[in-house]
Amino acid sequence: MSRPGTATPALALVLLAVTLAGVGAQGAALEDPDYYGQEIWSREPYYARPEPEPETFSPPLPAGPGEEWERRPQEPRPPKRATKPKKAPKREKSAPEPPPPGKHSNKKVMRTKSSEKAANDDHNIRVAHEDFRESCLPLGLETLKITDFQLHASTVKRYGLGAHRGRLNIQAGINENDFYDGAWCAGRNDLQQWIEVDARRLTRFTGVITQGRNSLWLSDWVTSYKVLVSNDSHTWVTVKNGSGDMIFEGNSEKEIPVLNELPVPMVARYIRINPQSWFDNGSICMRMEILGCPLPDPNNYYHRRNEMTTTDDLDFKHHNYKEMRQLMKVVNEMCPNITRIYNIGKSHQGLKLYAVEISDHPGEHEVGEPEFHYIAGAHGNEVLGRELLLLLVQFLCQEYLAGNARIVHLVEETRIHILPSLNPDGYEKAYEGGSELGGWSLGRWTHDGIDINNNFPDLNTLLWEAEDRQNVPRKVPNHYIAIPEWFLSENATVAAETRAVIAWMEKIPFVLGGNLQGGELVVAYPYDLVRSPWKTQEHTPTPDDHVFRWLAYSYASTHRLMTDARRRVCHTEDFQKEEGTVNGASWHTVAGSLNDFSYLHTNCFELSIYVGCDKYPHESQLPEEWENNRESLIVFMEQVHRGIKGLVRDSHGKGIPNAIISVEGINHDIRTANDGDYWRLLNPGEYAVTAKAEGFTASTKNCMVGYDMGATWCDFTLSKTNMARIREIMEKFGKQPVSLPARRLKLQGRKRRQRG
Repeated sequence: MSRPGTATPALALVLLAVTLAGVGAQGAALEDPDYYGQEIWSREPYYARPEPEPETFSPPLPAGPGEEWERRPQEPRPPKRATKPKKAPKREKSAPEPPPPGKHSNKKVMRTKSSEKAANDDHNIRVAHEDFRESCLPLGLETLKITDFQLHASTVKRYGLGAHRGRLNIQAGINENDFYDGAWCAGRNDLQQWIEVDARRLTRFTGVITQGRNSLWLSDWVTSYKVLVSNDSHTWVTVKNGSGDMIFEGNSEKEIPVLNELPVPMVARYIRINPQSWFDNGSICMRMEILGCPLPDPNNYYHRRNEMTTTDDLDFKHHNYKEMRQLMKVVNEMCPNITRIYNIGKSHQGLKLYAVEISDHPGEHEVGEPEFHYIAGAHGNEVLGRELLLLLVQFLCQEYLAGNARIVHLVEETRIHILPSLNPDGYEKAYEGGSELGGWSLGRWTHDGIDINNNFPDLNTLLWEAEDRQNVPRKVPNHYIAIPEWFLSENATVAAETRAVIAWMEKIPFVLGGNLQGGELVVAYPYDLVRSPWKTQEHTPTPDDHVFRWLAYSYASTHRLMTDARRRVCHTEDFQKEEGTVNGASWHTVAGSLNDFSYLHTNCFELSIYVGCDKYPHESQLPEEWENNRESLIVFMEQVHRGIKGLVRDSHGKGIPNAIISVEGINHDIRTANDGDYWRLLNPGEYAVTAKAEGFTASTKNCMVGYDMGATWCDFTLSKTNMARIREIMEKFGKQPVSLPARRLKLQGRKRRQRG
């Protein structure tokens, strides 16, 4: 096996300099030589770009009675909606304009005369800053960076509709009960209601994003509102439109986020939203996010202590399809000896589903070496998993070249496959909407409206019905259950992406896999389908439940937040009782999940890893999310080396494919690969393991699994049965073996006829 080389100094610089010209969804294929010749590498990572110097000032005093600040009259800015992203204005030669906020950039800065005048006329509440208008990042209501204690409201309808529930994209519980509902709702419907955010430091507020109430049954949203700011939460200044209070247009339905930018950015500690009108048949209910730039405070130890930084020189940005392929190519060029790029099929719109293989012998299955995969982006709008896998590909390449012993061992002893975007069609839709304006579901499904996450064949029901009829294992085995014929027909409602994954998993003998999803912080393990058909939630363990629990805990326990009992729940579920893990069926039932299909149709143990509360975090959050998940991503891969492995051979030393490996006490078998090698994930302990194959005499051994990392070798040599040897001899001479029982019955019948 090859050894790592010395890291080249240009490695980090090249990765950091990755920029990708153009945002086209498709672009040329990876192998097209002229396509990559047109790419220009000019982007620097966000932390390499100089930030504008902040304005220095003294903390303002509260406004006195009757005091108001003047500014030049301005027309109200129309709200920005996710469904109709506005076109970027023409670029000036002297000052190119970055993409708008809520999309994929960190900042947007443009000069406005009105903000310059407002800055000069300001008495108490400051406006940003000199002649620059800056649209800032989200404060973090959706990502939970803003705590519940920083949210306050005039009145609440009940606890489950309190101010702490007024977060962008927060989801209600199934029953919309008293504890977890889908918005802040005021206790009364009048013009005196408000919800406010305490930023806990002076902040340059630039915009507000609002939604209505998340509810299956009710229609509640705010159609217009005022915005007020304060430094002490007692004296408030209303955002003006000329001499009058500015009325911002709110929502016209409950799910599509609407962005309103303040006509002039305002510097204060508190910001308050005061609804002015709401849906006729509903109540005052809203979810929101605030855009703001916290001003630097070198004396504030609390904020400096909680800032997350990373030392990894990686490309922290959101990559569209074209950029993703380019990044893969760059990694492949830097680590050609350990990487290979290939595609497993195409999406509904013809985008290739690219995967990166990382191994010391890419493109080749090595006997005895387990195969692992990560998949992300089954839901196109859950983009954090996609970016984490692209970061992981870069990290493994860098660390291998740098001689990191842990990574070198992992790469040389494992064949790793990483598929960052299973649903690229959906991702492109979400990418157009952007981080804050995409909503909860834009881009979730494939282009033809299929949810890949539950588009696989339901093999659970086939198994359980057979068990109830006591037909196992004669008619339905406990593993490698065949896909129903109706599912394979062209008329079946099966996504092209689903068929591609199935073919991929049937071709490669995966041992362990994780599919990264978003919107929660938990690791879910199978089964995902409840066994009782009348229930929606029921603990439904597999025969390997103890192994799955360990695998889930290995990821959750090494994540920075999953097992933190102090963290706030993302939406409605508190997973701390099982240390950040959950049986999928006990959470919510899903028929035809990838986890269940992998377990019942292949050797692969698959888990769903929900990597963040925010499906589409702002680009500025990616370094922190990488730090949250980096160790977990590596630790989970290492679990593929836990249990037993070995070769099943005949007396001549030839590997026996499709030999069945059974473990006493566990009603789930696996099978050997084409070379006769196998891997069986098990927790530490002693196991009676049996290998059997058609035409061979079964063999049983005691195999010990230790606590140290590394699978225990447990080989088997099988001898052919007498009948198999006779059949082999007879076939060699062109004859068929005689069936002795049938011959005996024939002779007995002849004797009876002779007596008669």
